[in-house]
Amino acid sequence: MTEPGARARVDTWVWCVRLFRTRTLAAAACRAGHVRVNGDRAKPATPVGPGDEVRVRVEGLERIVVVTKPITRRVGAAVVPDCLVDHSPPPPTKLDTPAVPVRDRGAGRPTKRERREIDALRGRALD
Repeated sequence: MTEPGARARVDTWVWCVRLFRTRTLAAAACRAGHVRVNGDRAKPATPVGPGDEVRVRVEGLERIVVVTKPITRRVGAAVVPDCLVDHSPPPPTKLDTPAVPVRDRGAGRPTKRERREIDALRGRALD
């Protein structure tokens, strides 16, 4: 697949090792500054080789991987561990992330029906 000392484009490599679903998303993430190679922001054509550290921000989480094999063709999920070493921190547990408050339906401003019921309880009839 690759010869020794070979290099690959970073957008192609992160797509090939399944960090992004499409190469277009990988290139867009590079342009947006969500991909770093050895600590520097990477353009889509930045070359990566064995030993390079790639940091990718995907869906709010940071993935830290080290390139072991620069590949240019997408591989199966079983082959991916041969191409990288994952040093990513574990994702936060549900206890670590704050819960988003859920408002009960109708708990805010009263609906038209509820307003009429409140008026009826207060003895104010709209005739």
